Amino acid sequence: MGIFDFFKKKPQAAPRPLFYDIVCPYCFSKFSPEDAVFRAAHHREDDENYALQEDEKLNKYRERFGLDTVYDMEAVIDPRDIPEEHHIRSDHVLIGLNDRYGVVTRRRLCPHCHNELPVTAGKVPSNIISIIGASQVGKSVYMTTLIHTLQHMTADHFDAACMPLNAEISRKFRTMYEEPLFERGDLLASTQKEKMQEPFIFQFVFKDEAKPPLTLVFFDVAGEGMVDQDYLGLHGQHIKNSAGILFMVDPLQIRSIREKIRIKYGDTSGEWVPQYDEPRDVVLTMFGDFIAYEDKNKTDIPTAIVLTKSDMLHSLKDEDGEYIKSNSNIFNNMVHRKHLDVTEFENIDGEIRRFIEKVDRPFKGTMDVYFSDTAYFAVSALGSNPVNQKLQGVVSPIRVDEPFIWLLYKLNYIEGREQL
Repeated sequence: MGIFDFFKKKPQAAPRPLFYDIVCPYCFSKFSPEDAVFRAAHHREDDENYALQEDEKLNKYRERFGLDTVYDMEAVIDPRDIPEEHHIRSDHVLIGLNDRYGVVTRRRLCPHCHNELPVTAGKVPSNIISIIGASQVGKSVYMTTLIHTLQHMTADHFDAACMPLNAEISRKFRTMYEEPLFERGDLLASTQKEKMQEPFIFQFVFKDEAKPPLTLVFFDVAGEGMVDQDYLGLHGQHIKNSAGILFMVDPLQIRSIREKIRIKYGDTSGEWVPQYDEPRDVVLTMFGDFIAYEDKNKTDIPTAIVLTKSDMLHSLKDEDGEYIKSNSNIFNNMVHRKHLDVTEFENIDGEIRRFIEKVDRPFKGTMDVYFSDTAYFAVSALGSNPVNQKLQGVVSPIRVDEPFIWLLYKLNYIEGREQL
């Protein structure tokens, strides 16, 4: 093998189009930049078309997530009502209007929910990362530790910054998720099915201006919804329009090892193990919702299968490696810098792939049939197993950013390199 074989560069991307379709990071609708509408930059009492008014589409969206109704908004302007010579474009993308009163607005809105779009929408790909999984697999905790890790460590390792899209998202994430877990050591309550969570939107912005920012949309769907066809129908759109998927699987979902783990942690009553949905059930529900309509009944969205609570797998390790080798790297944290360490990734992917095939072959087979681009990971969001719903020591995440870094690699943001 020559020295140049050690550097695994991603294939050359296709020629850059004049513009990209926009995926709204709020309602996940997909549309052309030409279909965006605008919020007027002023209002007038003598013109009902520019008077302050209620925005029905925006309030319908807000009602869905239990948010207050907003009254007296500036009017929404349809570009089709403004002469072409008053359209403002940048890099072939419609970004502003000079309205009938000569006032310029650059506040672009999604035509479906009337939330304001990111400045880069249409100029760069709308890459959405979805976190999915059945109930009680720990999606909320993983989301919290992942974003915390991206902000405080990972972004710096890749010459980037991870920032919330706006101050409101920053406040909600900090007060509802980050402070309870990292400062007070409180476990996060399960997301309730009837309580839809507004998506948390962050941008991973590279210091190299030649690299477009990556928009991260973490939609904390209640786990029960992932096996409820009607409920998933409300949110399947955000999965279908995702650029990457983080599919979370809890070891306790897997029947063949659940009893071994339960006994190891001292439970004999059976009450400790809640009712879990089988991982395959989640896949089958997703298939009925959108994969069945894909070409060849298969999706090519890069999908990271993330085995959560890896610290619990200590009870399964042995010298023979029947399940997990005693010296397995999954229990050791790994820091990727500047690139994806392909050697480390392939070792972890191979080990967890073999493990899943051994303990839940039907799930592994279902993934192989319906997903064309998968990788397997093991993470521990907390670093240790809570006792009686109480954290033991400080939160010490293990490998939580590795699946995300793999998605960066798959989306051509970074290179992969083998260990020399």
